[in-house]
Amino acid sequence: MARKPRIHYPGALYHVILRGNARQDIFHDDGDRYRFYLLMQQGVELYGHRIVAFCLMTNHVHLAVQIGDIPLSRAMQNLSFRYTRWLNSRLGKSGHLFQGRYQAVLVEAESYLQELVAYLHLNPVRAGMVNLPEDYRWSSHHAYLGDESIPWLTTDSVLRLFSQKLSLARKGYVEFVAERLDEGHRDEFHGKGETDSRIIGEDCFVERVLAQTENLPLQKPNLAAVLAAVKARYGLEDADLSSAARGRTLSEARGMAAWLVREVSRATLTELASRLHRDVTTMSAAAKQAEIHRKRDEKFAGVVESLKDGLLKPATLQV
Repeated sequence: MARKPRIHYPGALYHVILRGNARQDIFHDDGDRYRFYLLMQQGVELYGHRIVAFCLMTNHVHLAVQIGDIPLSRAMQNLSFRYTRWLNSRLGKSGHLFQGRYQAVLVEAESYLQELVAYLHLNPVRAGMVNLPEDYRWSSHHAYLGDESIPWLTTDSVLRLFSQKLSLARKGYVEFVAERLDEGHRDEFHGKGETDSRIIGEDCFVERVLAQTENLPLQKPNLAAVLAAVKARYGLEDADLSSAARGRTLSEARGMAAWLVREVSRATLTELASRLHRDVTTMSAAAKQAEIHRKRDEKFAGVVESLKDGLLKPATLQV
């Protein structure tokens, strides 16, 4: 069954999880983590969203992201693509690094913002890596305590919920997190909500969002969006897709792009062929081959479905 499209509206808050493909490590040393910090900063500057909290684990990342006018998918595709390209170059590897579709749960900020931030910062404690969140270096917890300065991180929206005075706000935050120190895994923050897996919030919030979502048409992606999604999935650049080079990864990626253009995009195979410096007959054959592969290979079909669902987006909600 196809996954439902993501929900978007300016100001929406999401719990985002980026996981390594097949649970592989995505961070190998501190240099990798600092590079990810830099890419998160550049993403904030480029796409205008806010990172409210984060926690970098060994093989996955948790983010609390509040978006602006630009949909979350563009920012996450850019982040995953650029980090994959950098890490592959450093390790002398190729191919995709992250699981096909990042997980994103829309969170009602008014009711769950504090809970979400505390939950993210307590990830290393739940994983048995440390006893206290302040013992873990690679999260935004230290910035909330005032022990670390991260200019691209937004902490004031959370701290103000505890007090208008910064010292009291931090004290309240510390107490809030301490009260949840023994809290276990919460399914709702991982897309296992009772009403809809895409949303966590009070009933009235969930009902309002779903009522609007059901009546909105899906927007078909353009060629740039399709290519960005394919590049992010396979860890490639424009030059790779349009080069004369062959190989299993490149052939699969080109076929994937052709299938997506033919099936879900408002672009044409003629446009794709021009962009990749190939003739339209070749692109048509690649799309047909991808369709055959999709029917025969369950894993490949899952990748197709993930990319398809990530590209098809509803119009902007008014929440």
